[in-house]
Amino acid sequence: MNSLNSNSQKERARDFGIQIGILKTGRNNAITDVPGVKVGHVTLQKGDSVNTGVTVILPHSGNIFQNKVPAGIYIGNGFGKLTGYPQVEELGNIETPIVLTNTLSVPAAADAIIDYTLQFPENKNVKSVNPVVGETNDGGLNDIRKRYVTREYVLQAISAAGAGPVTEGNVGAGTGTSCLGFKGGIGTSSRVLPESRGGYTVGVIVQTNFGGILRIDGVPVGTELQQYKFRDIKEEYREDGSCMIVVMTDAPLNPRNLKRLAARSIFGIARTGGIASNGSGDFAIAVSTAEELRIPYLSDSMYEEYRVLRNDRLDLLFEAVIEATEEAIINSLFAAETVVGKGNVRVEALPVRQTLDILRKYNRIK
Repeated sequence: MNSLNSNSQKERARDFGIQIGILKTGRNNAITDVPGVKVGHVTLQKGDSVNTGVTVILPHSGNIFQNKVPAGIYIGNGFGKLTGYPQVEELGNIETPIVLTNTLSVPAAADAIIDYTLQFPENKNVKSVNPVVGETNDGGLNDIRKRYVTREYVLQAISAAGAGPVTEGNVGAGTGTSCLGFKGGIGTSSRVLPESRGGYTVGVIVQTNFGGILRIDGVPVGTELQQYKFRDIKEEYREDGSCMIVVMTDAPLNPRNLKRLAARSIFGIARTGGIASNGSGDFAIAVSTAEELRIPYLSDSMYEEYRVLRNDRLDLLFEAVIEATEEAIINSLFAAETVVGKGNVRVEALPVRQTLDILRKYNRIK
C-alpha cells in the first residue's frame, strides 16, 4: 500500500514555458536546492478509501535536536492543527524534522518524531522534544477517520529523505488533497539570488488543499475553465482544506526576519487565487540552514555570536519566496492526477492542454 520516493516526474510549469517571476531557479527548482535540505515521502493508496501519506523535510542531516536551526512561523489563517508552534514562536528555533500529513494523523506523526529524536545516542538524557507537524484535511478523498498514517510510515519517510529532484503531485502528504477546484498535492520550487546580493537560495515546498479562483501567472484560468469557487452564488458554500508552506534558505536570517519571510510566502497563495477561507489553515514555516547560525543544545558560552542580514537587505528574499511559493503551488497542480476517493468522490486533475491554450490566448506562453 505504501511507496517511497520515486524518480518519476511529470512535466512542470516551466517545461511548458511558464516563467513565473524574475529570479532564476536553482538546479532542480526544488526546496532541495538549498544545501543540506532533504525531502522524503511515503504515499498510502489503496482502493477508493486510502489516499493519504507523509512528507518530511530535514533542514540538515545531523542531529537536529543537538544542532537546532533558527525558524519563524506565520499563521495566514489559523483553522489548523499545527503542532510545535508555541515553542518556535517563543525560542525562534526548530529541533526536529518538519512533517506534513493529514489532520487526524498529527499525533501519530508527533509520536514518530519524538522516537526519531530520542534514538540518537547524544540525546540519551533528553526529556523534552518539540515536534513540528503540519497538516491539511484530506477527508474528501481519504477515509481520514481510519488514521492510516502510523509512526512507522513517518519513520520510513525520514529514512527515505534525500536531496535532488522532489516528486510532486499525488505523493506523500499531498496524495488526497484538492486545490482551487482541481486535484492538489505536493509542489516545490526555488529561487537563487544574484551573487551581488549574496547568492542565497530560497526553496519552498507546499501541501496544497485550499480553495479560490485559480490564476496562473496572472491569467484567470479558473474562470476560463468555468471551474471556480462562488460560480453559483446560490449554492451553499463548502469549506476548503488548507495549505502548508515550508521555506528553507541558506541566507543568514534571525527568527524575527524568518517570520517575516514566512509571512511573504502567503502572498504566493494569493497570486494563485487562494482566499484563506474561514475553514482553511494556512501556515508558513521558514528556516535558515546557515551553518553559522545553528544553535547547539549545550554550550560553555553564555553568548550566541553570529552575523545576520540587515532588515534593508531582505526585499529580494521576499520576492524570491513569493515567486517560489506561487510556482510550487502551480507545480502541484500540473503534477497531480485525477483521484476517485471515498464515497465515489472524484476530483479531476487540472486539464493541462486546455490550460496551456488559455495561457496562449493571454500571450503568457508561445
